[in-house]
Amino acid sequence: MLRISELTKSFGKKTILDSISFTVEPGEIIGLVGENGAGKSTMLHMLATLTTPDSGDISLKDLTYGKNNKKIRKQIGFVAQDIALWNDFNVKENMTFFEKISWGHKNKDELRELCLDMNLDKWDEPVKTLSGGMKRKLNLAVSLIHDPSLLLLDEPTVGIDLKSRKEIGAYLRTQAKQNEKMILYTSHDMDEIESLCDRIYCIGNDPFYFDILTKAGKSPKLL
Repeated sequence: MLRISELTKSFGKKTILDSISFTVEPGEIIGLVGENGAGKSTMLHMLATLTTPDSGDISLKDLTYGKNNKKIRKQIGFVAQDIALWNDFNVKENMTFFEKISWGHKNKDELRELCLDMNLDKWDEPVKTLSGGMKRKLNLAVSLIHDPSLLLLDEPTVGIDLKSRKEIGAYLRTQAKQNEKMILYTSHDMDEIESLCDRIYCIGNDPFYFDILTKAGKSPKLL
């Protein structure tokens, strides 16, 4: 379980997150929505151990953040909004490079199977020639090389075609339900959030997303 308790973060005089508390169970996909600047990315960066909260507690599988960060990082897969790949490398070379610096180890057949599971079959093509959807799939595949138990995904399908979004969504549902991964997912696409997530949290003071999801028959919660 991922447990967040009374998490607070400010930048200067502006409080971004104020006493946020929630949990994520194995097998759940949790959606985080809110306007730009509401704190979604800040939340994911804190959960990825890249930013330190001002106060509050976080634990993953009974490991408390702070003193156990090295162990915790081995269980986290983080996909930021910006694609982080080597453009001049092909898919195979990217997967091989990131495998060498990851917490886990896979042979080339296992790396290729990981890509094929997401319908990413452009094994020998340079990243710079791939479609946006293929790049997003590869970016996700890299984060899964070490088989993390917690996936933090910050708008992982932004700017790509509907087919690729649906394929990524289907893959993530399989990862959650069959492999009991915990997934936190941010997006501005409410259709995507509604169809993919088991629970949805709204961050920030703007009621826009809360109202949309409520009208759609969902039961979002305010953080």
